[in-house]
Amino acid sequence: MSVASPVRRAGPVRAERPALLALSHGTSSPTGQAAISALLQAVRAKSGGVPVAGGFVDVQQPDVAKSFALLEPGQDVVVVPLLLSAGYHVHVDIARELAEQGGRDARLAEALGPDDALVQVLASRLAERGLGPGDAVVLAAAGSSDHRAVRDCLEMGRRLAGTLARPVTVGFISAAVPRLASAIETTRRLHPGARVVVSSYLLASGSFADLAAAAGGDLTTEPLLAPGRRPPSQLVDLVLERYHTA
Repeated sequence: MSVASPVRRAGPVRAERPALLALSHGTSSPTGQAAISALLQAVRAKSGGVPVAGGFVDVQQPDVAKSFALLEPGQDVVVVPLLLSAGYHVHVDIARELAEQGGRDARLAEALGPDDALVQVLASRLAERGLGPGDAVVLAAAGSSDHRAVRDCLEMGRRLAGTLARPVTVGFISAAVPRLASAIETTRRLHPGARVVVSSYLLASGSFADLAAAAGGDLTTEPLLAPGRRPPSQLVDLVLERYHTA
């Protein structure tokens, strides 16, 4: 199978493997945009020559349809959702565009979460913020109206609790319950006198990260892609693992 690299290059370069099209949610935050761009650069550098392109399901351009259009006609592709759970964007938005990709082998990889690699990054962020033995932890997830995405986030809470050897409550910033502020309040009642540390289960800076920080926790961790820092190797490897598995 012979495929071409994205048309943004000066001329077509033939490659033996499908392109990796990484689709993130999109954000209006310049810091968040820079973090996603840095992740793509790190994936590209470690891909062993796999053509890597990016796109967005919301907010930014190119959107999903335009992202496919930027590929050479007939270029095979594996779409890796840079999303922490598989909700509407994966099951509907991306899946719909994949179904219209006649003339190319277009495959959909799994969303990034739930996965133990993400648990490692979450635990690292908590350690950086000085998580103590008596602290209570609330996992702040974006939220979704899709029960499958909610289930994925609850599973991440369970895995993080196992790693930290303490209970972890999951709170949602939007669309699902319990809402984050409520989860923090409940956790504070259940653990009187303990600090409530919010673990941001968010990919990058943006409006949801700002809401998580303002939800009432005593401490809040940075997103998985911390501003101004190199993307965690676990996250880079996970994107490539999703590509190769698909």
